[in-house]
Amino acid sequence: MPANKIIEKMRLGQKAVGISLSFYSDEIIELAGAMNLDFVSFDGQHAATTPETINRFCRMSDGWGLTPAMRVPDQIQSNILNYIDRGMRVITIPDLENKQQAEQLVEYCYFAPRGRRSYTSKRVTRFGLETDLKAMMDRTNDELLIVPQIESITAYENLDEILIVDGIEVFAGGPNDLAQSMGFPGQPDHPDCLKITEEGTAKIHAAGKHRDADIMVSVDATIAVRDAVNAMLSAGSGIKGY
Repeated sequence: MPANKIIEKMRLGQKAVGISLSFYSDEIIELAGAMNLDFVSFDGQHAATTPETINRFCRMSDGWGLTPAMRVPDQIQSNILNYIDRGMRVITIPDLENKQQAEQLVEYCYFAPRGRRSYTSKRVTRFGLETDLKAMMDRTNDELLIVPQIESITAYENLDEILIVDGIEVFAGGPNDLAQSMGFPGQPDHPDCLKITEEGTAKIHAAGKHRDADIMVSVDATIAVRDAVNAMLSAGSGIKGY
């Protein structure tokens, strides 16, 4: 199994760099590899996808030495398992709200003794070519990073107890959903929302853990195309293909 470059960079105190996708593209994955980036990520919550697409996504990423990352649709055990069994090595999980959910996520994602992840796909075992199964399971655990999203006022109210759960080192946010939960729909920059986020981030750092923005940064492919088109429309000239 290729190394998880996001974890490697995190351990070194560096940020991993990548491209984020809300659509599948072999060419964008190849581009990320050709540019020696660290990862590609796919939004499986708000974009259309299938396990077959993610299978290909992981194979292409592995072939180019990229770490495949994904936001999964929900916290349902079978859905999480389906995507990590395809070979995802970083998964963002939406709408974490309490300690019990955090403990369940660790159980679903990691083999024993860390959790009770179901054993497993042919890809994970390298089609039966792995002979030391315990070593394979330990290595798979070590190369998987789970990143729950805390994106409601309830989650922030429960953050102290969430942070004591072993197995979760990194947390993402969700500013628009937080704003909705606080009664400020469409206002993620409302001062009350920013205050809650800043206080939460301070608690995360005080616990020796990270925000996702501390360890990784990416270009959103769709937004990059939008901005390039706007630049073309403003300047009256396009970008040469070669």
